[in-house]
Amino acid sequence: MKLFQQLLVAPAALGLLASGANAADLNINSVSNYADTEEQVTSINQFSDVYPTDWAYQALANLIERYGCVAGYPNGTFRGNRAMTRYEAAALLNACLDRITEITDELRRLIKEFEKELAIIRGRVDGLEARVGELEATQFSTTTKLKGKATFVLGATKAKGDNPKYGIYENGVDKDGNTKYLGLRRGYNRFYGATTFSYDHRLGLKTSFTGKDLLFTRLRTGNMDNTPWEGEGVNLTKIDTAGASDNFVTIDRLYYRFPLGSNFTVIAGPLLRNTEMMGYKANVYGKGGQKLLDFFGGSLGVPGVWNKETGAGFGAIYRSTHEKGDPYWTVAANYVSDEGEAANSNSMDGGFMTDQGEGNITAQIAYGSKSWGLAAGYRYGQCDVKFRSGTQYVAANKWHQGCWTNDVVDGEIQDYKVRTGADSNSWSFSAFWRPEESGWVPSISASVGASYLNGDFKAAKQAWKEYDKRSDRRGNGIANEFGSWAVMLQWSDVFLMGNDLGFAVGQPQFVTSTDGHGTPDDGNYAMELWYQFQVTDNIAITPGIFWLSRPWGEFTKSDKSVGVFGGLVQTVFKF
Repeated sequence: MKLFQQLLVAPAALGLLASGANAADLNINSVSNYADTEEQVTSINQFSDVYPTDWAYQALANLIERYGCVAGYPNGTFRGNRAMTRYEAAALLNACLDRITEITDELRRLIKEFEKELAIIRGRVDGLEARVGELEATQFSTTTKLKGKATFVLGATKAKGDNPKYGIYENGVDKDGNTKYLGLRRGYNRFYGATTFSYDHRLGLKTSFTGKDLLFTRLRTGNMDNTPWEGEGVNLTKIDTAGASDNFVTIDRLYYRFPLGSNFTVIAGPLLRNTEMMGYKANVYGKGGQKLLDFFGGSLGVPGVWNKETGAGFGAIYRSTHEKGDPYWTVAANYVSDEGEAANSNSMDGGFMTDQGEGNITAQIAYGSKSWGLAAGYRYGQCDVKFRSGTQYVAANKWHQGCWTNDVVDGEIQDYKVRTGADSNSWSFSAFWRPEESGWVPSISASVGASYLNGDFKAAKQAWKEYDKRSDRRGNGIANEFGSWAVMLQWSDVFLMGNDLGFAVGQPQFVTSTDGHGTPDDGNYAMELWYQFQVTDNIAITPGIFWLSRPWGEFTKSDKSVGVFGGLVQTVFKF
């Protein structure tokens, strides 16, 4: 009998004797013969009484072949249906313990051999656990991510050209008590020609409860309210970055987005933007960089449809199933009521989804990929809706689309008001293409749009009649058709990797027809040029210039020319 087997049998026998067993019960010879087997069992096939159909066949095979801790009887049998004696149990346990000891010794040798490496890993794990503990103790939220964007804007604008004496900018009174005016160029430069250094700051809170949904909250502040960058003086000088808040922190986005099936996304909230629910942006101008004018960047050259109406509403986006990189279809539709009206319970001038809610119904169908795309958009606007940007003549006329107007009886304007039945319809077509690799060929984005106004503006028409009697300007009247277009080019990796160059030209929204007064002289052009220095992944500096040929439009006489030139430097910090 081998030594380890003798050591096994002896304590087992003593244990049984201590429990009251007699010598006959012990059958020491049988135990000795069982333990003295020279041939080791290494395969279940060595047992003559074990078959593949036995219910414990696989378990027994693992114990023998994988772990080596099962022995049989000297005659090559296992006797699986027989009750196990305590001796047999002790022998089985001993075989398993021997195997465990072998494995343990091997592990000790490996541990000693890789002692230095294990110490390094242990130190890294301890450091990681400490960092994780610190993050868990100081984390903002388990469900919410915080992202920020701070923009510094340094720049100025200046009017160039003639100085028509249009009555906008007052300059005191003359000796007879009559109001004196500075004229367009001199007046603009006096009130809006100074260099300014301002900022816009945004903090976005992205909360997800399921991993697929999004509760978005954005805090915003800035001080561009009294600058050309917010559209003061001439609305076309408004830049894409600007937001009016007068140094007060406000919430300018609050909505919830969630998937509905595999192809639909639903969005709803008290503060959301219609253009952010379009599903597809058929434009790559300024993507990854900083645009200048809002007409090109924010409105994509078609402010009639992309009017960026913000308020309470809801929408849905359908995106067709497609492989990554392949073209796909998107269809989107949404309703947004202006935030001021949506939160107003007075049904005469507010309410959500009421006649006075300044409601916008916007829809788009698009097809494309990351390299090219086409989109057609439509927007229906209720009374008093906004058209985002255009000439000052457009700005003056768009407000005649109000829900109520003074009645006119026998050519006389009355004190009481009547419904106008006003609404608007706007269309847009956009497309883009960009090369697969950067080079001298730029990405190209282009858009064209038109808007049509409807309504019975009795008092406004009568006022224009009275004005026309005293005016030598042609084309005055109630504007009922607007148009706009833009072409935008962008070169990637110019001079240095990650730096972009952009140029855009177009006609911001201008009046193409008036109610019974022919075609006004409201044409104008806008253009901008910028270059973005990508300092780091989080910091970008973008100097740029722009020119507005006739931002006052029809308010500038046809024999006069006055435009606005602007230059600025935008520095953006993202975190």
